Amino acid sequence: MTIATEDLQRLFALIAGDIAAQRDHLCELDGAIGDGDHGLAMDAGCAAAAKAVAALDPAQAAPAAAFNAAAKAFLNAVGASSGPLYATAFMRAGAAVKDRPALSDDDFVRAFSAMAQGVQERGKAEPGEKTMVDAWRPAADAALAAWASGTPLSQSLDMAAQAARQGCEATKDMTAAKGRASRLGERVIGHVDPGAASAAIIVASIAKFVRQHDG
Repeated sequence: MTIATEDLQRLFALIAGDIAAQRDHLCELDGAIGDGDHGLAMDAGCAAAAKAVAALDPAQAAPAAAFNAAAKAFLNAVGASSGPLYATAFMRAGAAVKDRPALSDDDFVRAFSAMAQGVQERGKAEPGEKTMVDAWRPAADAALAAWASGTPLSQSLDMAAQAARQGCEATKDMTAAKGRASRLGERVIGHVDPGAASAAIIVASIAKFVRQHDG
């Protein structure tokens, strides 16, 4: 299958809708160990990204341009922590599929993996530090491993979504090495990291998009 710019317009709209639906829940999670605005920030960023991508002319704009438009819009909407992380993620995805008029399944897996890499490098975080990397890294690893072993794209992304959920859940038992939560020490144990929670939602949205596209 191929994924064109108009498909990516649907993908970003889907992500924005799924994040908006969970906005209050994400704020609640953040209220326990942060300043309570993670849901608002992610909602603003994803809505801005979806709007910017929707404004492109799919006949003129290649997939890389869609990712770059999303990166710029997200960063403009969210200056704080998650802004630069997702801007980098989308920029990396764009760079991974540069010059492609449409994306093959292989291109899409590479773009997905590049997003996770971008988040990890920009955040300078390793798995186990109670950040969104705890959802993104296992998701990308699961997708790459499944895809390399010949699993179809939709199943590879379903496995990524499952790995992201498990990674997010695992942050409950961690102390935080980064950000505001790191100052709370042991008190953050028992709470899911809000960044990992929003990452798991986005990965699930991407998996849902591929299933719909395949179907």
